[in-house]
Amino acid sequence: MLNQDVIHLMNQRVRYISKHLNDTLQQHGLYQAQWSIMYYLSKNGPKTQSDIMNYFHVNAPTITRTVKRMEENGWVSRIAGKDRRERLIELTAEAKEKYIAIEQLVSKHEEKMLKNLSTKEKETLLYLLEKIQ
Repeated sequence: MLNQDVIHLMNQRVRYISKHLNDTLQQHGLYQAQWSIMYYLSKNGPKTQSDIMNYFHVNAPTITRTVKRMEENGWVSRIAGKDRRERLIELTAEAKEKYIAIEQLVSKHEEKMLKNLSTKEKETLLYLLEKIQ
């Protein structure tokens, strides 16, 4: 029963955090899933859809839809990879320009979500989350 309670509460908190992040990102026409991809590409450079899919542990159609929508909205573009079949997804120049302002909004959101935790508690939470597989 304890396992169910822990997982249920974690899922509830993730939904709460995601909903409020979506509200925050709405002014930029983004959703949490799109922001996550922007963040990943900003930190790691251009990646294939397979790389993105594997990193986020989601299925191919989910990433395909999200990347397509981001491409239509000017957030990402596809570029040639190592061979002519490989396509990499990268942030557009416009997305790179807007990234800092969006990251600041997200940072404020994160501070709000974690305001009741001390630094030590945040470190412990991070440690515990990293242990979950």
